[in-house]
Amino acid sequence: MSAADHANHPADAHDRILVRGAREHNLKDVSVELPKRRLTVFTGVSGSGKSSLVFATIAAESQRLINETYSAFVQGFMPSQSRPDVDVLEGLTTAIIVDQERMGANPRSTVGTATDVNAMLRIVFSRLGSPRIGSPNAFSFNVASVSGAGAVTLQKGGKQVKERRSFEVLGGMCATCEGRGTVSDFALDQLYDDTKSLADGALTVPGYSMDGWYGRLFGAMLPMDVPIREFTAEQLETLLHQEPTKIKVDGTNLTYEGLIPKIQKSMLAKDREAMQPHVRAFVDRAIVFTPCPACGGTRLNDSARSSKIAGRSIADVCAMQISDLAEWVRGIDDPGLAPLIAKLTDTLDSFVQIGLGYLSLDRPTGTLSGGESQRTKMIRHLGSPITDATYVFDEPSIGLHPHDIERMNQLLLKLRDKGNTVLVVEHKPEMIAIADHVVDLGPRAGSAGGEICFEGTVAGLRASDTLTGRHLDDRARLKDAVRSATGAIEVRGANRHNLRDVDVDVPLGVLCVITGVAGSGKSSLIHGSVSNREGVVAIDQGAIKGSRRSNPATYTGLLDPVRTAFAKANGVKPALFSANSEGACPECKGAGVIYTDLGMMATMESVCQVCEGRRFNQDVLEYTLGGKNIAEVLELSMADAHEFFSAGEARIPKAAQILERLTDVGLGYLTLGQPLSTLSGGERQRLKLAIHMLEDADVYVLDEPTTGLHLADVEQLLGLLDRLVDAGKSVIVIEHHQAVMAHADWIIDIGPGAGQQGGTVVFEGSPRELIAAGTTLTGQHLARYVA
Repeated sequence: MSAADHANHPADAHDRILVRGAREHNLKDVSVELPKRRLTVFTGVSGSGKSSLVFATIAAESQRLINETYSAFVQGFMPSQSRPDVDVLEGLTTAIIVDQERMGANPRSTVGTATDVNAMLRIVFSRLGSPRIGSPNAFSFNVASVSGAGAVTLQKGGKQVKERRSFEVLGGMCATCEGRGTVSDFALDQLYDDTKSLADGALTVPGYSMDGWYGRLFGAMLPMDVPIREFTAEQLETLLHQEPTKIKVDGTNLTYEGLIPKIQKSMLAKDREAMQPHVRAFVDRAIVFTPCPACGGTRLNDSARSSKIAGRSIADVCAMQISDLAEWVRGIDDPGLAPLIAKLTDTLDSFVQIGLGYLSLDRPTGTLSGGESQRTKMIRHLGSPITDATYVFDEPSIGLHPHDIERMNQLLLKLRDKGNTVLVVEHKPEMIAIADHVVDLGPRAGSAGGEICFEGTVAGLRASDTLTGRHLDDRARLKDAVRSATGAIEVRGANRHNLRDVDVDVPLGVLCVITGVAGSGKSSLIHGSVSNREGVVAIDQGAIKGSRRSNPATYTGLLDPVRTAFAKANGVKPALFSANSEGACPECKGAGVIYTDLGMMATMESVCQVCEGRRFNQDVLEYTLGGKNIAEVLELSMADAHEFFSAGEARIPKAAQILERLTDVGLGYLTLGQPLSTLSGGERQRLKLAIHMLEDADVYVLDEPTTGLHLADVEQLLGLLDRLVDAGKSVIVIEHHQAVMAHADWIIDIGPGAGQQGGTVVFEGSPRELIAAGTTLTGQHLARYVA
């Protein structure tokens, strides 16, 4: 075939991903053409529609179409996906999604199990470990050792035959901690004050007041006027551990149960994120986790730890820093395992290449930061031989120091250069700069967004008059004068994870920023030594969970005072004003939509014909407050609702206070009833921020609050932090964003590197002093930023 024929080959004409008429979430008939085998960055304020276009339209349809290639039987086991609301989608390729979601915090999940490295190591130890103890399962902390024997009845030749069978499974799970590595216990001094009697309010568990029935219940079983420290061993056992016991109090049948089993059922059975803030704070104080005494926190039993290669057990190698482990694995010379060792080495080298060489395989996935989670998910794609795929990244700069962002840029370009289409949703100027093509959505968020404001090159975006274009070259200035500390939180001998007996004074009464490269020990220092103190509220990066039935009004607790006000104004029960309770539309059960299961085909979703999507029973909508019914209130934006509940007949001070915080963090455009499942990562982060800021605290700890924020939104966040400090609060921010660093009163820089090369304080002082010193990576990048 000649060069001319090759150039005109019809297959080469399909070099675009074509989107026509996308209307998913807030998109307004969006049409766009994206070049294949190029790196396209999607920009715009948080909530402008970037994720709706990239994830909910392009990636979702690609995955749905691939699922349809499986047999109907296989599809029955897959999550059913409906077709996105779009007219035309052409030129799609296989989509591989690396999203913002933190890796699951399952206590049994570690870096090793999540990346399949542990599975490979278990095979290596089962073949080469000395003494030989069994199959790979014998080295797994998720497989328990079990054995049994007994008679079984079988059908043979039309007759029933009894046979004796026995079985044995040899697993590596530590029997004491059941493979979790830690054992939990109650800190009794957090349950009661033993200097007081029950009548004097000795119990410090939320909700346990001795007024009313609780007092009579405890009084029937225990002395009420004796200090708890004078209780006999039997009385203390009754107070703490008594099994449910039927008793009669004043002629009424009641059940008495000890404090610890009662707390386990009523509080610990719930997801931590679903708890009310004061209950969550109590649980965090009252439950103490300590390393398992039987396995030393390794999760593995004696048998699994006894088998060694070159003097190291599988527990020893899982505890090594991955960069060191990669060198150790290279030293294994066994021709029979050569392909497995090669694959294992490649995977471990990918960790080092992506900047995660400082992690260890036994690190629980729940302790990884957002950036670490995202890069860990990237590991399996780096060495992949697949080309012509579409890689979709949701803010890969999360949790990355400017130094690490340069490395991430190289990885994205490497994926593109292998012939893949790379789509990136991003806010950081350093990552926008490497784009071949930019799509800017906006102009604003929510209903004011969902349009294409610009499409073209980075230089074109910079010259455009869009919000992103105007802010692309923004650089925060150093403050002329910084605030002085009013006190300090003293941290002494901090040694969590990679910290090396750190002594540092974290100043109070100022905006203090903790910085350093990813993995240097910032989160270990603050969450390990500061967040758990009295009067401190910590806002971490954990994602808020939300279903279609939950919305900002239910999640923030805003709806409780609103329902009460509706009930009082109309003389009816508050439960009528809940779409998840008595007020629900009988047809759709308060969901607003009807789901029709079509078996192997996508489940069909249609707006409920009875309530027209308003979710409430028609009778409930007759009741009004300030001229609006409950459905109309839920359709209000946060900003309009703040005005509505601040004055007049509908004045509800508690609701107005919550709404003021929500508008402060820049969520004034969201409606009260918008399902949480439709919010972007940045919107969820700010919703969480607003809730925690309603808590009365002296010190706020924020873990990367700029996650998901557009350059223009960062200014608003800095204004909010300033208002908190000016109101007499102390704000401690773990952050990589240079604008936040430049705005700080005091910076504590952890480093100098990551993992074993980090864990020490390399600088303390003002941003100006950090730049002047120029001795740390952070100082050098900040100097370039403000120059």
